Amino acid sequence: MTDRALAVVRAGVLTTVQDRGRPGHAHLGVPRSGALDTPAAALVNRLVGNPPEAAVLETTLNGCAVRPRSAVTVAVGGAPCAVTVDGRPAPWGAPVRVPGGALLELGPARSGVRSYLGVAGGITVEPVLGSRSTDLLSGLGPPPLADGAVLPLGRPAGPCARVDTVPQPGPPAELVLRVTPGPRDDWFTADAFRTLVTRGYRVSAASNRIGLRTQGPALERVRTGELPSEGMVLGAVQVPPDGRPVVFLADHPTTGGYPVIAVVRAADLSAAAQATPGTPVRFTVVSRR
Repeated sequence: MTDRALAVVRAGVLTTVQDRGRPGHAHLGVPRSGALDTPAAALVNRLVGNPPEAAVLETTLNGCAVRPRSAVTVAVGGAPCAVTVDGRPAPWGAPVRVPGGALLELGPARSGVRSYLGVAGGITVEPVLGSRSTDLLSGLGPPPLADGAVLPLGRPAGPCARVDTVPQPGPPAELVLRVTPGPRDDWFTADAFRTLVTRGYRVSAASNRIGLRTQGPALERVRTGELPSEGMVLGAVQVPPDGRPVVFLADHPTTGGYPVIAVVRAADLSAAAQATPGTPVRFTVVSRR
């Protein structure tokens, strides 16, 4: 194998390879997948001179540690965390040169959930359906990182970006999700939709890349029959039998049999990627059908 590679020393609780995902395959039952916090992934790519579609590493909560086989330039963004090279502090949100054989470590997230590691040249695992993203639901793409895995790297494509301040928002103190009602809001009582947009919810610890689960008042259905399985979109607010809304994220299923009461604006979903368990959630209507 080429010396353009990263050896995984500590994989962390969940670290995956992610790029912009594989949109356009829902008719085949394939989710979009891709980085949950897309602005953060794009930023670390820009900092190391990669095109925005290059694959990066997405860590969850407790970071990871890798050892490059040759000197590389890296950048860390997303959830703020300590960055060290052979135990010495290194900048977060800026290009860092890491010597070959040195240990690069991303510590636990100080706030937020997901940190991103961009490497000049990008992670070049074999693409599947045009994407290198790990899809936890379908199993497409590379598996989540494991200790001892080796990830190939591409050749650097351009100069690194130098910035004085990283334009990266912090994790939300309150997650505000703008929604459009429907397509199955008629399966719920009028009070149920009013509850969704006026009462408070919180992020559940059961949330993952498939969906952001919530804790709060249950939404009452007016129709109790079974709904035939139908197509689901990114940001769909599906309501399972317990009545608590689930916001579908990047690895969501392409079909589902529970009614969707509303759909979240795509622009709000990156903030959802960094919302820690217990974060207040507020749904607000921005348009009606």
